Amino acid sequence: MILVLCTISCVQTESKKQMQDLPQEGLVQVQFRTSDPRLQALYDSAESKSKWNISQFQDYKVLVEGGGYQHVWLETQPMGGYMYAKRNLEIAGNNIKIFMDHQREDGRLPGMISNAPDSLVPRYEWFQGYFFPMPAFEMYFWLNKDREYLTQLYNTLQDFDAYLWKTRDSDNNGCLESWCSWDTGEDHSIRYGGSPNLWPYDYPPTKEFFSDLSPEELKYYFRQNSFDPAAYMPVPIESMDFMSFSYANRDVLARISKELNNDKEAYWQHKAIEVQRKLKEYLWDEEKLACYDRDASNKQMDVLLHNSLRCMYFGSFDQQMADDFVRVHLLNPDEFWTPVPLPSIAANDALFRNIAGNNWSGQPQGLTYQRSIRALENYGHYAELTLLGEKFLDLLTDSLKFTQQFHPFEKIINNSSDGYGPTILASLEFISRLYGIHYTQDKIYWSAIDRDKQIYYQQAWNKQVFEMEEVGDSMNCYINKEKVFSMSKGVRVVTDLEGKIVEVIGIDTRPKKVRIQGENVDLSLVVAPNSQYRMGENNKLEILKSVEFSLKPL
Repeated sequence: MILVLCTISCVQTESKKQMQDLPQEGLVQVQFRTSDPRLQALYDSAESKSKWNISQFQDYKVLVEGGGYQHVWLETQPMGGYMYAKRNLEIAGNNIKIFMDHQREDGRLPGMISNAPDSLVPRYEWFQGYFFPMPAFEMYFWLNKDREYLTQLYNTLQDFDAYLWKTRDSDNNGCLESWCSWDTGEDHSIRYGGSPNLWPYDYPPTKEFFSDLSPEELKYYFRQNSFDPAAYMPVPIESMDFMSFSYANRDVLARISKELNNDKEAYWQHKAIEVQRKLKEYLWDEEKLACYDRDASNKQMDVLLHNSLRCMYFGSFDQQMADDFVRVHLLNPDEFWTPVPLPSIAANDALFRNIAGNNWSGQPQGLTYQRSIRALENYGHYAELTLLGEKFLDLLTDSLKFTQQFHPFEKIINNSSDGYGPTILASLEFISRLYGIHYTQDKIYWSAIDRDKQIYYQQAWNKQVFEMEEVGDSMNCYINKEKVFSMSKGVRVVTDLEGKIVEVIGIDTRPKKVRIQGENVDLSLVVAPNSQYRMGENNKLEILKSVEFSLKPL
């Protein structure tokens, strides 16, 4: 331990020497050091393997999905690019810009873009999820509030939302629809039955359409040359995902409107609430306490999906819906809190299938872990996120292999390809949330759970260097080499860009007695899991929010 701590100390000293040269405009950089050799090896491996996925797509330097997927997809690259902003702003911005720049005139965005020898090839035959609006908005802050970028984003979201409501409510009942399995990125999910993989038209698919096709034509839609007209085909599906796409669009349009001061903020807030109300009224089951899609006959599809967690990512649930889903389902060991948590379909559901590779019928996905961070933070479930993050990081440290899926019942890594981007980025993001620094929307999040390991974390951005190092019983926090405050482990402190304390959050799984000291601030308090305080008048903390933490640590 003495040798390891000496190494950390030496790294800190060297880092401070480098800080004089680091803050150049546009430069971003992360450093992380820990006395835990397994966690350090995981971090170093993730940093190294993330570079495997850097690719030149004509004029765009981007981060592809990786793990055998060499294209950019709407469900992964904007979200992943935003996470990579901590390390490379050019790539992060391009992972979003490439989709905005290839929006069709009717508002539709490509679900995937491929890189051909002389051109880019956008594909519009399926949506491939839509984890785009909030990462794209938060990227605006990393880009020093580029107004041209923000205006393009506003137009992109507005046009895409209009396209959704023009084409994807075929029965005009106020609920948007998924028309093929790739629309929601649920490849090979058994719940889609005999539905096509893709569908390029602005009207829903029917069995009659496929019955008249040749084997070669069928292969385009199904990747097989046959079609069984007797098979269950639930599409068009009344979709919680698609309703959440629109909610996220409108919520972010309201945020952008406030930033642009275009007098549209209230309008878009109202439009977002309309979608949220319809989602709850039509797809939320008050007895089962989860969202359920409806099939082409508007009958509830009785399969318990993880997709309610997706809704939480988009913010389309209200607080009570999120709390109920987390308490009743997410933390249920028979459903989603399996030994390796977050199966795509509840483990005790009749449609659950434990299939390795690329199949959304069962095994936990790296993408779901990546999305869980925003999903749980949106609703104040910080302690649950800590438990989830520790389980995830512990799983990866055994093999240092970053795969797409994981066995839900055994702590083993499957034989699929290494280097899967969402899993890599999720691991790096979890480290920043548990042992490091995160920046978004003009705020700095300084986090340190109370574990038996020394940590040091540095984030450089925009001619500034933010540092957090462990000294004795405290974490000392610096901006440009100047100490701005210290805090006990077990909490997250949120500050503005100058280091002024804004909030204190309980991210650990047990109540923590903490002390926070800074300029004109000396606070001592017990912070419970999922409690959130804001700084009030006279530098006194006021309780802002407290969310039940119902899963106790072992």
